[in-house]
Amino acid sequence: MLVHDRRGSGPPLVLIHGIGARRGAWDPVVELLAAERETIAIDLPGFGDSPPLPAGTVPTIEAYLDAVEQFFADAGLDRPHVAGNSMGGGIALELARRGCVASATALSPIGFWNEAEKRYSRAALKITRFFSVHAGGLLKRGMGSALGRQLLLGQMRGRPARVDPDAARMDIDRLVGASGWDATLPELARYQFAHGEQLDPIPVTIGWGTRDRLLIAATQPARARAALPHARHVPLDGCGHLPMGDDPEAVAALLRVASSSGA
Repeated sequence: MLVHDRRGSGPPLVLIHGIGARRGAWDPVVELLAAERETIAIDLPGFGDSPPLPAGTVPTIEAYLDAVEQFFADAGLDRPHVAGNSMGGGIALELARRGCVASATALSPIGFWNEAEKRYSRAALKITRFFSVHAGGLLKRGMGSALGRQLLLGQMRGRPARVDPDAARMDIDRLVGASGWDATLPELARYQFAHGEQLDPIPVTIGWGTRDRLLIAATQPARARAALPHARHVPLDGCGHLPMGDDPEAVAALLRVASSSGA
């Protein structure tokens, strides 16, 4: 079974992180939802504390979908609500396509990029991993000051000074140790969201940080609106690519509404 944290009470809500991240990315939001939702934050295979996908498995989005769907069965979850960020957002949308969730919320999801944006995002992620591996000690020292976090986290965060320094240091360690990273990153570049009408039976919410500089807020949310005209589209003012830490109150409010339908 995937490593996970199960907290709170109420309708179950599965939380899925992005590439290189971990279940702890959702901690600021979980604290605000615990009285109203049973949150299940998972580590995807090969990330955080979860073991990798089985040997020989190509880490496509489909492979991760299969792993998450198997987790639902292992954890006794019948059509839970689901929310994901970045790669996890793409997974959430594809779970909705499969019809195995009550609702899907995607925060800055992959799949709405053009080729140039795809190359840019991949390059930016590779640079982040390179410096985490080769200059991780320096990066972790820089997290000790608000200015350091502003300089080092500005591409991923809209409000980097708010990030907890210890959590940021752990993020670096988990990124360095992510066994699924190398094989998964090129597979993400092969994913493109399509056929949004297949998701019409499932309530879908798209949230996008207005300061997202990785999956660019100036262009990609508009493509998501065109592909999913029946979804609820919510701009997250002042947030970057990881809105859970930038504005946990806004993200928690969005998830409360999104996971109140479709059960």
